[in-house]
Amino acid sequence: MYSIFEIREPDPPYYGVTPVKPDSTLRERLARNVRLLRVMRGWSQEVLALEAGLDRSYVGAVERAERNLTLSSMEKLAEALGVEVRELVS
Repeated sequence: MYSIFEIREPDPPYYGVTPVKPDSTLRERLARNVRLLRVMRGWSQEVLALEAGLDRSYVGAVERAERNLTLSSMEKLAEALGVEVRELVS
């Protein structure tokens, strides 16, 4: 006899760590890393934008994965955050 209730294993706890989707796009990884590095420094989007020479709304759109960055913008963000470009997309 079948039940209307499905029994399955619960999802494992993540203990405050947001799991990374294995199928996340490069743009999503970049967005997540830029936001993480910015927050780790205690910076607002405006401070990061000033340091990188970019517009604040552009930085916000990058962090929401709404923009495709040029290499030039990626280099500016990496330099402002004190990391290499490859660290932004890894």
